[in-house]
Amino acid sequence: MRILLTNDDGIDSVGLHVLARAMRPFGEVVIVAPDREFSGAGAALGALHLIQPEVHRAHVEGIDEAWAVTGPPALCVMFSRLGAFGAPFDLVVSGINPGANVGRSVYHSGTVGAALTARNGLISGIAVSQAVTGFGVEGQGWDEMLVGQKWETAASVAAAFVEGLVANMPTTPIVANINVPNTELSEIKGWKSARLGHEPPRRMSTANLEPKEGHEGSFYVRMAWGDAAELPTDTDGGMVADGYVAVSYLSSIVNSERDDVDAAESAMTRLIAGK
Repeated sequence: MRILLTNDDGIDSVGLHVLARAMRPFGEVVIVAPDREFSGAGAALGALHLIQPEVHRAHVEGIDEAWAVTGPPALCVMFSRLGAFGAPFDLVVSGINPGANVGRSVYHSGTVGAALTARNGLISGIAVSQAVTGFGVEGQGWDEMLVGQKWETAASVAAAFVEGLVANMPTTPIVANINVPNTELSEIKGWKSARLGHEPPRRMSTANLEPKEGHEGSFYVRMAWGDAAELPTDTDGGMVADGYVAVSYLSSIVNSERDDVDAAESAMTRLIAGK
């Protein structure tokens, strides 16, 4: 069993290191992670002709092989799938992200994007995120929020899930989005299968343009954050806030037939028929 570890917070993230070491009992662990912060990158690969990706060896205590890539986590997964780092991988584990990736955060999460990219390559992917104490916004936690982060709790939860998964791998690849409260393991109430909500625990509320002095036509974007939201207890975010581990299995993007876009479809028919 070869297990690829990645994240969107960069190769030096403590959460990545703790999670990687927790995966060692289950197989050969290789870290391939961005060389810097890529939170919010989603499943983006980047403009490859512009970023001209490079790979550098890295050192992570307790891990035999680690690499830093000058690109986002999905690119790390894609390069790994294409053989850049040796034999094929059997599982991709992404995290630990500081900040719960719940609700709409899954759309732009680089942590989740790596797991989705794994499934695109027919490999199961697990995204592991943990709530932060206080001011996490849109699935992201920043420096002062990470003081006292209970990384080992999220790593232990992920290890338990992976232990069972590798013992009986699913017949088709999955994307499991696991969100863990920021508490001691003994304080977690349990785990639940979670409905994906809409709102994150705290969202961006406004974005205003502020002129940049001395630069005609240039502006800073000044953002403001809303108050912490009360999330429904049957959603992923509500469960984490209530002290439960939330596990969601993310489906593939598929076509959804509509019966309320007749005018748009008719316009295309008229255009093509009239050529």
